[in-house]
Amino acid sequence: MKISCKQFELELKHPFSISKFTRTSTPLLLLKLNYEGFIGYGEASMVPYMGESQASAAEFIAKVDWTRFKHPFDFAEIHPYLDSIALGNPAVKAAIDIALNDINGKILNQPCATIYGADKTKMPVTSYTLGIDTPEVLKEKVADAKGFKVLKIKLGRDNDKELIQTIRSVSDLPLYVDANQGWSDKKQAIDMCYWLHDQGVLLIEQPMDKNNLEGNAWLTQRSPIPILADEAVQRLADLEGLKGAYHGINIKLMKTAGMYEAHQMILKARSFGMKILIGCMSETSIATLAGAALAPLCDWSDLDGPWLTKNNPFDAPEMKDGRYILNDLPGLGLTGIKEDLFS
Repeated sequence: MKISCKQFELELKHPFSISKFTRTSTPLLLLKLNYEGFIGYGEASMVPYMGESQASAAEFIAKVDWTRFKHPFDFAEIHPYLDSIALGNPAVKAAIDIALNDINGKILNQPCATIYGADKTKMPVTSYTLGIDTPEVLKEKVADAKGFKVLKIKLGRDNDKELIQTIRSVSDLPLYVDANQGWSDKKQAIDMCYWLHDQGVLLIEQPMDKNNLEGNAWLTQRSPIPILADEAVQRLADLEGLKGAYHGINIKLMKTAGMYEAHQMILKARSFGMKILIGCMSETSIATLAGAALAPLCDWSDLDGPWLTKNNPFDAPEMKDGRYILNDLPGLGLTGIKEDLFS
């Protein structure tokens, strides 16, 4: 196995604000693996609140015994091995998992979606995310979402209704809401759920603190809109304790340590009768395509990374009527690769 890494700063089109912070870019580690002539690409997107960095990712990569990875890859063994190197670090583990999945698809000459049993004709529409902003900039962001059929809005501050009303002044598209743990009073929160329902909101992510299981469960029992766990669910092991407390979960590959465990979480969530949103961080086409390969197995999709950024170094995935159109190339189907990127 030959390993090449590239530190990369992914620039956002607009400053991105949620309930607790604002940022203008996201540090990435792009990974290229060469296994017996088959090339696989992976990506670690390290948003600040997850605690990873380009330095920690490079340190983790240096500890990996790459001689362990022989095809056919046993992902059920690979993930525990990566966890044994160091706790946490899900984004860099995802980069490794995604690159190996890309190689696996190329060796088998099959798209990753096919390998995971995802029917490309069942691709859900993907949303376009709007960070918290002034009314003027929020309207600009809505205009940028041309071609998307669903908008996702970050809430969790004291002007939530104003933000929704601003969007509604320029768009009647359905909405997803992510409160990012920003609501603290459950009675005010349930009132907000009903008001948002009247505004055409289809789901709400993580309304209250992730540790407030009782409060989120109370909302789930009463809300007219599905309540999804986001910050409350990172890895497969987190899912067991959420049964009955949420209508569904948001899966992100940068939290699940990659495609294999994300697929395991999809299967387990389905066994609990839960719905699934597959989302993303600020990502290039590498990680976005990895998520899109699993998206047909989910109810909703929020895979808008390439459209929220200015310097995606690869071709943006094809989209039609708000849905990803996956190509038939083996592996991830990544195109527009500039080989000098890793030199």
